[in-house]
Amino acid sequence: MQTLPEDVSSIRPAGLTIGEAVAKRRSCRAFLAKPVPMETVLDIIVRASRAPSGVNLQPWQIHVLHGEKRDALVRRVHELAPEQMLGEGPDYALHPEMTPTEKARHEGVSAVMYAAAGVDRHDVQSRFAHRLRNWSFFGAPVGLIFSIERRMQPGQWADVGMFAQNIMLLALEHGLETCAQESWALWPDLIRDHLGLGEEHMVYAGMAIGYADLDHPINGFRTERAEPAEFITVHR
Repeated sequence: MQTLPEDVSSIRPAGLTIGEAVAKRRSCRAFLAKPVPMETVLDIIVRASRAPSGVNLQPWQIHVLHGEKRDALVRRVHELAPEQMLGEGPDYALHPEMTPTEKARHEGVSAVMYAAAGVDRHDVQSRFAHRLRNWSFFGAPVGLIFSIERRMQPGQWADVGMFAQNIMLLALEHGLETCAQESWALWPDLIRDHLGLGEEHMVYAGMAIGYADLDHPINGFRTERAEPAEFITVHR
């Protein structure tokens, strides 16, 4: 088992400002095969655990996959995916029924993403091949799986989200990028079996982490955000 560094601050490089990190974070969907030091990954995770947590429950569980363990999970999913293109079914509902505005946002980013990847949205096989890249951690050498116990409530799920966000921001200090991957939640039984987890663990999401392939066109677009007036209300 990998041991944590005694003083994680000793391996932390000079980083971005918080504002720069928030602005720079993106969903990277093409990574280089360049290895990521496990000491670096653990440093990021340990510091990310300073995320807010209601009554300090710290409900997150994170499983770090690299090497053969990562590759074996990818192989297992790829073996089943041709017959289960939408996975096994998640432990929880991934999306609500969308409003017209939300549906337009979803369709808009999908169109841009598929275009950048050179995927014909009307070609089932082409779309499936892209889905398999998702279930390959987009080529990243390190994959993370987040789980949470079923007894936890919505407040604790929010805690896990803040923990994951910290990881994504802190990774940038090391020149690493990430992609939060809800798609891994589609294989909860397989993942529990692969990681030796009990049924009390719900698979929350996955995350790819590594060095971005800056030459790949899929990393050349950024998603848009709504105008501030759409989500900010100032009460005086």
